Amino acid sequence: MVKIGDIELPDKPIFLAPMEDVTDPSFRYICKMYGADVVYSEFISADGLIRDAAKSMAKLNIFPYERPVGIQIYGHEIAPMVEAAIRAETVDPDIIDINFGCPVKKIANRGAGSGMMRDVPKMVEMTRQIVNAVKKPVTVKTRLGWDEDSKNIMDIAEQLQDVGIEALTIHGRTRSQMYKGTADWTLIGEVKNNPRINIPIIGNGDIDSALKAEEMFDRYGVDGIMVGRATYGRPWIFKEIKHYLSTGQLLSPPTVSERVRLAKLHLNKSLEFKGEKVGILEMRRHFCSYFKGLPDFKETRIKLVTQNSQKELLETLDYINERWGDFDTSGVTQTGVYGI
Repeated sequence: MVKIGDIELPDKPIFLAPMEDVTDPSFRYICKMYGADVVYSEFISADGLIRDAAKSMAKLNIFPYERPVGIQIYGHEIAPMVEAAIRAETVDPDIIDINFGCPVKKIANRGAGSGMMRDVPKMVEMTRQIVNAVKKPVTVKTRLGWDEDSKNIMDIAEQLQDVGIEALTIHGRTRSQMYKGTADWTLIGEVKNNPRINIPIIGNGDIDSALKAEEMFDRYGVDGIMVGRATYGRPWIFKEIKHYLSTGQLLSPPTVSERVRLAKLHLNKSLEFKGEKVGILEMRRHFCSYFKGLPDFKETRIKLVTQNSQKELLETLDYINERWGDFDTSGVTQTGVYGI
C-alpha cells in the first residue's frame, strides 16, 4: 500500500497527470472509470484564483466520484501561491499539488512551473509556507532540473521532503528538453533509492503502454507512475496497465463500437458539466483522437470537429459504428498511432 498523508492507495498506483485543456471533469470521469487511482485538475493559476477569474475558478469544480482528486496550482510569487492554496482547500480536494514542472515558455520564463527550479531557495520556501497554511497533504510535481548542466532533483527532493511534502512526482526530462527526446528515469530511480527519502516517489514520462509501466516499476522501484500524454485519445490505458500488472496478460484494444460508446459517454459528461456550446467545442479535441487510424476517415473527422449540436454528433458517431464497426483496431496501438 502507498500512502499520501492519510490517503491509502493500492500498491503500484497509477496517476492521471494534470494537463491544461485536457483533464477537465469529463475527462477525469472517463479516466477514473478506467481505473486511474488519483486524478488531478488542470493546472490553475494562483493569480487567477485570488482574482476570482472565471476560468480559474471553474477549474476548482471537483466531484465525489473523482476521489482521491488533487488540485494543482502554479505561480511565481509566494504570497499569491499561499493564498491560492488556501482557496483551493475550501473545495475539499484530497491533495494540493504544486506545479514546479510546466516547461511552457510563458510560464517558466516568469519563474513559475519549471522556472522555479532556477531558484531553489524560493521553491523550498514557497512549499514550506503552503504546507504550513493548509491541512490537506501537499505534493509537488517537477522535473530533473532546468537543463543538462543543472540536474539538481536529488537536492530538491530532500529539501522539499524536509519542509513537509507528502509525495513527489518527477518527470524524467529537464525543462530545456520540453517534451522532446526520451525521458531519463535514472535519476528518478536514484531519488527513490536515496535512504534519506521516505515519501512516495512517482515517476512520469513516456509511459505509453502496460509493458513500459511494468518496466518502470521493476527497474526503478518507484511507488507510483503518472501517465499524461498517452491518455489523450486512449484513457483505457489505465485498465490496460492494471490488467497487465495483475495478470501478465495484454488486453486487446477497444473495438470501434466500444470507442463509439465511450465517445458518447464523454460527450454527455462534457455537456453535463459545461453546457452544449462549450461542451461540444471542448470535445472536438477528443473525438478524433478516439478514432485515429481508421481508414478513409477524413470526411467524418471534419464532421466531428465542425458539427455544433448534440443530435448531429450522435448521428455521426452512430455512422462511425456502422461504417467501421468491423475494423480491426489491434494494429492501431501496435503501430504506435496512440502512443505518445
